[in-house]
Amino acid sequence: MSSSGNASILAIDLGTSAVKLAAVTLRGKILGGTEESLDLQLLPDGGAEQDPESWWAAIVRGTRRLLDSGAVPASDIVGINVSSQWSGTVAVDAHGKPLRPALLWMDSRGREHVRRAAQGLVSVEGYSLRKALTWLHICGGAPTLSGKDPVGHILYLQNEHPTLYRDTYKFLEPKDWLNQRLSGRMVSSHDSITLHWVTDNRDLAHIDYDNGLLRMTGLQREKLPDLVPAATVLGPLQPEAARALGLSDSVQVISGAPDILAAAVGSGAVRNHEAHLCIGTSSWVSCHVPTKKTDIFHQLGSIPSALPGRYLLTNEQESAGICLSYLKDHILFGPESAPQDSAERYAMLVREAERIPAGSDQLIFLPWLNGERSPVDDSTLRGGFLNQSLKTTRGHFVRAVMEGVAYNSRWLFSYVEKAAGHTLNPVRIIGGGARSPLWCQIHADVLGRTIQQVDEPVLANTRGAAFQAAVALGRLSVDEIPSLVPIAQTFEPNPRNRALYDELFDEFLNIYKNNKAIFARLNRKRSA
Repeated sequence: MSSSGNASILAIDLGTSAVKLAAVTLRGKILGGTEESLDLQLLPDGGAEQDPESWWAAIVRGTRRLLDSGAVPASDIVGINVSSQWSGTVAVDAHGKPLRPALLWMDSRGREHVRRAAQGLVSVEGYSLRKALTWLHICGGAPTLSGKDPVGHILYLQNEHPTLYRDTYKFLEPKDWLNQRLSGRMVSSHDSITLHWVTDNRDLAHIDYDNGLLRMTGLQREKLPDLVPAATVLGPLQPEAARALGLSDSVQVISGAPDILAAAVGSGAVRNHEAHLCIGTSSWVSCHVPTKKTDIFHQLGSIPSALPGRYLLTNEQESAGICLSYLKDHILFGPESAPQDSAERYAMLVREAERIPAGSDQLIFLPWLNGERSPVDDSTLRGGFLNQSLKTTRGHFVRAVMEGVAYNSRWLFSYVEKAAGHTLNPVRIIGGGARSPLWCQIHADVLGRTIQQVDEPVLANTRGAAFQAAVALGRLSVDEIPSLVPIAQTFEPNPRNRALYDELFDEFLNIYKNNKAIFARLNRKRSA
């Protein structure tokens, strides 16, 4: 066993496009990290899949490379914890072997089945009033009608692949499948099971499946994993997993957390009503709250946090950083570009955007490339540029994408503040987009809030996973966390841009209101 002075956590952040691994001390110091890319398969019927075995293979490669780098001796690793993409579904047999590719958080093939389960005689916004009130009262939220929650994935398999459904022993979230590979235990934690919408979350000390909700959704209890509290020590690494990773089988496996919840911890915003904004592939604005809060019509809900006995007000916007990478890879340069040129080209594009005035000369970008989840639940929405002219340059397109994502953040932010009942200021920013000072300043200007750029913002999830593990192992208190997360830079709103951004944000909302019916007609039968 390592001494407390150099004891570290192997923190794993399973994203959609890559898995990141880092060795992090019990006080949050990142000793070293590595990254392995992942393939994503998008299907024409709204499917989004990945091979779970590719997750494990990437984790093994990354762990071995991290240990070989000398950043941390294997003997210093005392715990391993997974932060993972959320709202995914892995169908496994009794031995934990995947029976098919995992359905990811973007997969909407279960939308019609969820809508049938949610509707009733008296419906509001597609929900039976009785069922909506039941979900709100017991869960603190309700399934998205897009079908992108695990309940939608499971209903899709149940109705359209009945043989596979019959043969499935358990349906697991991505992190829970990885934990099964690591510890041998096939369980889920109170936080990650939430998006199945079949648990009673009213008493954080006694969360369990609710028989009425199981009947209402059509899910079967025997095909769902047993539950453990957040920040639970599951036990030591299985010998087979320890050998694959090059670690001791005395290393303890922690229950882990979904990415949004781990990021909240890693951002350092762990006190009530302290907010963080993530600009990753997708985006969200979250804060811890002392009591259950819900806004079903804008897809906001307070759910069990990654920290025991806490609620986190959560939401998610479908497309953020992916909008900029899509612009770079599919419009400005194309797929034939060499991967090694990616970082250089990002830097060049940002430099061009920096020369464009605030507001991008009234060019407005709509970031709904994969529909939207919150503050509106509409899989038919699509992205695009509005008000382009012959004077529009490449720099305009790049800055407009950054601003469009920020307008979307402001749209969501208004409902988050309303649900929280507090002004959220300052806001800590994390994720790949937070590495850009320009994007941080744009968010400060558009939101009208002080933006605090967290140091090493891309590793917020891994830092959060390490903090959660340290808390679970009794080596760290929650109250210590804020002081352990350094702020790299602070961005104050520029008052000269306020009127302009207020005007453009209003037009952003007008574009949505005036075009949502067109998007619905164009995309209803082929929505993501």
